[in-house]
Amino acid sequence: MKLHTAGYSLSVRRHSLFFPPIERPNNTMPRISALWVTALCALCLQTAALAADTPPASIYLSTDYPSLTLQAGQTSTVSLQLRNQSTPPERLTLSMAGVPKDWKATLLGGGRPVESAMPASNDSLSLQLRLDIPKNDAKSQHTITVHADSSLRHLSLPIDVTLATQLPAQLSVKPELPQLTGSASTSFDYQLTVKNESGQDVLASLAAQAPQYFDATFTEGYGTQQISAVPIKAGESKTVKLHVRPPISAASGEHDIQVQVAADGVKAATTLKLDITGQPALTLAGRDGLMSTQAQIDHASTMPLELRNTGTAVAQDIALDSTAPSGWKVNFEPAQVAHLEPGKTAEVQLHITPSTQSLAGDYMVKLHARSGGQSADGDLRVSVTTSSLWGITGAVLIAIALLVLIGAIARYGRR
Repeated sequence: MKLHTAGYSLSVRRHSLFFPPIERPNNTMPRISALWVTALCALCLQTAALAADTPPASIYLSTDYPSLTLQAGQTSTVSLQLRNQSTPPERLTLSMAGVPKDWKATLLGGGRPVESAMPASNDSLSLQLRLDIPKNDAKSQHTITVHADSSLRHLSLPIDVTLATQLPAQLSVKPELPQLTGSASTSFDYQLTVKNESGQDVLASLAAQAPQYFDATFTEGYGTQQISAVPIKAGESKTVKLHVRPPISAASGEHDIQVQVAADGVKAATTLKLDITGQPALTLAGRDGLMSTQAQIDHASTMPLELRNTGTAVAQDIALDSTAPSGWKVNFEPAQVAHLEPGKTAEVQLHITPSTQSLAGDYMVKLHARSGGQSADGDLRVSVTTSSLWGITGAVLIAIALLVLIGAIARYGRR
């Protein structure tokens, strides 16, 4: 490289490349070159790391458990996976070697027997090796090899099988619906499947840990009898139901219920979710629960009432009305309560005016409070009396009638 006053030139195989003059400090080019070198190095390192994490292009035959213990007289299934890693799809013929005499070994794909498989590029196929082992087979060890062959490759997967007279106790519990939603007045029913995955019959005990004051009981899957344990035969499963009834005062929100199954020192557990939606609950009565009052004919009487929300959610737009005898005037003050928090009480005034045609005696007035789908009803006994003025008037009339009668007897009695 030769630096000139008007520019510079670079000689490559007797040819010269000329660049226009660029005015910049003399130390700029080395800095730019260093940045380019650093960026290229980082890119190379990242590419190498990605290449190291990516498996080579091929087809792989694998299983999660290449060595396992099975029980004689049982049918067992071993899960296999055939994965195509970045190669074109190709047909692979499936076969097995080393299957003991009197054993029945079947390769399944999609629940059906298969003899070949063709995984798509960058995709995998799930296979199952089903083994039917005779009951009288002695305790021993065997190696069964699964082959997947094509014109391009030959895959082999050895699986070591050890026979045992009895397998260790093993339990599992699985809920059909692990989360339910409802109000505090709802009964929640969970259906659970308890499986005995051991080689012997067990008596599985059932336990549920619920929040305080929640009632949790177990019953058989299709019965109503409460149970605390269930017998399960080897390799079989039983369905049980868990009934959960929360208290009416249960707080809204999500609650956990721990279910545990135990047998022969082995335990299995699962967590259920119970989501309680808030719901108002209304009551309407007089002070101290009093539901009786007195009223005079054609005179307004007032009685204080207590409207209470005993639920777990806010009651909105509570409308108050009544059903009274014909001709009566009954109204509330206020006639509507806009907002009532859980556990709170609002006082309303009830005004009653019996009609002029009412007779003295006891009458029933039905009171109603409604908020959405919730309501509260009450029966109020009203004792109706006549006015004292009518009593005085009646007494005066009777006195006048007596005086007239006495006068008539005195006058006409002498004759």
